[in-house]
Formats: sequence, C-alpha cells, structure tokens
Amino acid sequence: MDWEIDASGIEDLLLRLTNDYGARRLYITENGSSFPDVVRPDGTIDDPERQEYLAAHLAACASAARKGAPLAGYFAWSLLDNFEWAYGYDKRFGLVHVDYETQARTIKGSGHRYAEIIRGHGDRARRAA
Repeated sequence: MDWEIDASGIEDLLLRLTNDYGARRLYITENGSSFPDVVRPDGTIDDPERQEYLAAHLAACASAARKGAPLAGYFAWSLLDNFEWAYGYDKRFGLVHVDYETQARTIKGSGHRYAEIIRGHGDRARRAA
C-alpha cells in the first residue's frame, strides 16, 4: 500500500499521551499494514516488509515504555487475513495467511517473528515481577 510509514510516530504518540495528559495505562490496538505475501513452493509465506514493520513499531513501543509511557499492551492488526471494508479481500494484513478458497491457514513469517518478539518480552516481564 502506498502509505507513509514512520515507526517513531507511535513512540511520539505514547510519550505525548503520557506527558501531556497523564495517561495511566495505554494500549496500542490494530497496528499493522498490508504488504505483499510471497507464497513459496514449499507452502511457507514470506512477508519481510511486514516483519520489518512489526519489529520497528514494537521497538518504538519498547523505547516509549523505557522512557516512562505506561504501555500495558500491543495488539497487531490483524491475526488473520480478512475482508477490509475499503479493499475487500485484495489487501492482506494478517500474521496468518488465509486461502480464501479452502480456508486453510498458514502462519506467515511475520507471525513467527511476532511470536518470537513477544515471547522474549514475556520472559523479561516475568523476570521483573
């Protein structure tokens, strides 16, 4: 999609909500974008642009949290490829690829990367508790 992407904006927003409005708890919901999926001959789905997008936005969220933003959760958009009101089934946002004909689901590279990142965060959070 031809959207400008700048992960620093999410950090700026979290810090502004914290500093200007005294936010006590913040959640990022529906953060994601559509990028091309490459279906490999072995059935794996590669989506390096979505992986980079997620890593950059999660890093920006972590940076804001280190600077004092009370970030309580981050929810990627979307778990599954789905129907988008403006684009129908043409644009894919999911961490899991959906074959619309068979309804088969395949975890994309971004789904594996997201799991890796949040699994590491959960380990750190448990150690800090």
